[in-house]
Amino acid sequence: MTEVIVPSTEGVTLAGGGRFSARLLAEARALAPVLVAADGGADRLLGLGAEPSAVIGDFDSISKAAKLRLAGRLHPIREQITTDFDKALRSIVAPFVLGLGFAGQRLDHGLAVLNGLVSHPDKRCLILSATDVTFLAPRDLTLRLPVGSRLSLFPMGPVEGESQGLRWPLQGLKFTPAGMIGTSNEVSGPVHLRFDADLMLVILPRSAVAAALDGLLPDRVRGG
Repeated sequence: MTEVIVPSTEGVTLAGGGRFSARLLAEARALAPVLVAADGGADRLLGLGAEPSAVIGDFDSISKAAKLRLAGRLHPIREQITTDFDKALRSIVAPFVLGLGFAGQRLDHGLAVLNGLVSHPDKRCLILSATDVTFLAPRDLTLRLPVGSRLSLFPMGPVEGESQGLRWPLQGLKFTPAGMIGTSNEVSGPVHLRFDADLMLVILPRSAVAAALDGLLPDRVRGG
């Protein structure tokens, strides 16, 4: 059974060990004020002058200095079958999670994070980078985005869907990672997507984070 380490009624910003800017951290915390680190993400946060309320992982990359600084907030999960991202995500219960430092320096790490999104379809987790926001689409999703916006879809397994508001509709297409994919589509109006499986990633411009949250959590209350 997975232990709930971070229960929160607010959004959670989850920091990984990859690079992210102070500006991106500030943008994430404005939406998700609770701060959590996955293993070496603790050092990244401390380097930006921020302290997480909890650190979760197998602790093979966090520094000794960070361990001392954050003593009492460390939650080791020693198994090596899953990634630190997976360990942290499954240990958080919150309306949504914004992940920083998980989409960049190493392709294998990035692919493992995408696998983690698909492994936990019950979680509303958005991965932010300098240019993009990526999340697992629910079976039914409505998005309000500017006409002309980039909207990419990437299947993590066999999945079919329907769409409204896209320049190139999804109807009749059978998506698979080794076959049909849906990158570089374009918004032509209010977007409504339906899928038959929890296997489709949505990739939007980073500026669309709030719109993505509105689509994933239509009843969320915006902060002041």
